[in-house]
Amino acid sequence: MTTNFPVVYKAEFLKAIETVDLEKVAEAIRIFTEARAEGRQIFVCGNGGSAATASHFAMEMVKGASYNRPARFRIMALTDSAPTIMAYSNDVGYECVFVEQLKNFARPGDVVVGFSGSGNSPNVVRALEYGNSIGCRTIALTGRDGGKMGPLAQLHIQVAHPHMGQTEDVHMMVMHMICYYFMDAETA
Repeated sequence: MTTNFPVVYKAEFLKAIETVDLEKVAEAIRIFTEARAEGRQIFVCGNGGSAATASHFAMEMVKGASYNRPARFRIMALTDSAPTIMAYSNDVGYECVFVEQLKNFARPGDVVVGFSGSGNSPNVVRALEYGNSIGCRTIALTGRDGGKMGPLAQLHIQVAHPHMGQTEDVHMMVMHMICYYFMDAETA
């Protein structure tokens, strides 16, 4: 084992952080502020580690950014209904697991957020396409070159870095920047 690996990983992680456009993170905060004020629904989705980030994001906004506050977020992670995801995967196809849920719940003006390190996850791409088609606001958090999701989203927060783990680390950091704005900075 190379004992220098943690130093190298940290250095690369710091490079990945520097690729994030903080003005776009601030724009995401503005979109979430408007969604909350207007009573809009926010939907988040992703696969694998990005699914975990989507679920974590929803939890932080439902509990941390809403509990004991006069204004609350209406947010749900489309990743959290395992029976629904499995039923669509088995009977129709995995590429539709998020879009079919959006067809049940999303309305014009709602917000659809997709997390994907590659930016090419077909089910997340389809969710953003559907969101755009019905007049939702769409946000993509991607890595690498942004994939298909980058140009598709109305707001693209990109981690222009090739390493999936470091991209997912930075997505988690961006997610916490947004959540903790509502938990800490907004009340300061």
